Amino acid sequence: MIAFRSSSSLRLTAAALLLSAAVLIPRADAWAAHGKARDARPTPVAANQAAASPVAAPAGPPPTAPLAVAGVPEPPLLPEMASYVLIDAETGAVIAAKVPNKEWPPASLTKLMTAFLTYQAVAHGTLKIDQVVPISDAAWHTGGSRMFVSPAMSVTVDQLLHGLIIDSGNDAAVALAQAVAGNQASFVTMMNAEARKLGLTGTEYMNPDGLPEPGLQTTAMDVATLSRAIVTRYPQFLKVSVEKYYTFDNIRQRSWNPVLFKDPTVDGLKTGRTDAAGHSIDATALRNGRRLIAVVLGGPSWTVSSNAIEALLDYGFQFYTNKVVTTAGKQVGALHEAMLEPETVPVGAAKTMTVTVPLLAPTAMKTTLALDPPARKGIAAGARVGTITVSAGGRTFATVPAVALAGAKPAGIVTRLLRRMHKAL
Repeated sequence: MIAFRSSSSLRLTAAALLLSAAVLIPRADAWAAHGKARDARPTPVAANQAAASPVAAPAGPPPTAPLAVAGVPEPPLLPEMASYVLIDAETGAVIAAKVPNKEWPPASLTKLMTAFLTYQAVAHGTLKIDQVVPISDAAWHTGGSRMFVSPAMSVTVDQLLHGLIIDSGNDAAVALAQAVAGNQASFVTMMNAEARKLGLTGTEYMNPDGLPEPGLQTTAMDVATLSRAIVTRYPQFLKVSVEKYYTFDNIRQRSWNPVLFKDPTVDGLKTGRTDAAGHSIDATALRNGRRLIAVVLGGPSWTVSSNAIEALLDYGFQFYTNKVVTTAGKQVGALHEAMLEPETVPVGAAKTMTVTVPLLAPTAMKTTLALDPPARKGIAAGARVGTITVSAGGRTFATVPAVALAGAKPAGIVTRLLRRMHKAL
């Protein structure tokens, strides 16, 4: 607490300071702030308009279902969504999509990468999950949605991750960025470098929190790809994102993800909202041991966007399944070459392959083996000798390398001569 002397000028100064602090730390109105646009940085009107223009009317070609065969229903139209994609988390297969590579403002979906890099730092040992992180003035003063941290607090990485994922705290995003990289600029460089590694070709990060800035963009496909990397490498993310509420410093906040409150199979991942981005949701659900990831961008309301997510998830779970089509080490054919000993070499898949297929696809998938010209100087066990293609209904679902399941050496002169004579008879 600050003590002030009796001077009238000092009293006026004290009042101004207290009023400023009340504006900067709106702890008592957490729920009031929760109902406002979550990522609207407190800026002058002109600057805000330049950063976040109104959401454009959704447009583009109709949605597609790349894996569909005859008899499979069309994917949901979802005309109010600017873009969407539905993928299988295990195989990465795209089940349904509507202009999935359309560039779009990510808003708080940016925090997916912030969380990814934080979990990566923990995995590499450069951060500890229970490590106390100092809160800078920059983090404390960050606008928009917050978990309400301040420099006087002792806050751990784990608490900041909860505040980042559940509360969508912009203050938590800045604090984590500084903990991982030392400063926000270096962290943004890390974000973009990791995006390139993951193949996020339509994504460009400008900050760790998603507050509007020129150049900040992503795509539905990139969000789904990043989400798949998260659930695959750092599944502990889902133990946080599944929580419907989080209480920090006696402030209880509700998760921004509306789908959590209507679908018990959904356990993540993140939402984003600005004037330019609309109501965007990235959700994942686990049903009967199978996980799907659905991303919708640019919805007009949380209700419409959450209904769109449900429609996509229902479509993917109802009409598609995963099937093991090749098993590593299992023979699918043989290579015959008279110049080798033995003359016949068993051939199989280099790895076990699971593919996403329509439930209406034939139960007996067609497996085709195409062999390369044999190496007459010998073949080592495990050497690539061709390809195995798996198809159904005229559609190719997987192509994997075919390998020799046993080795073969060049046949001797006498053996080759006897084989030629036998073939001539």
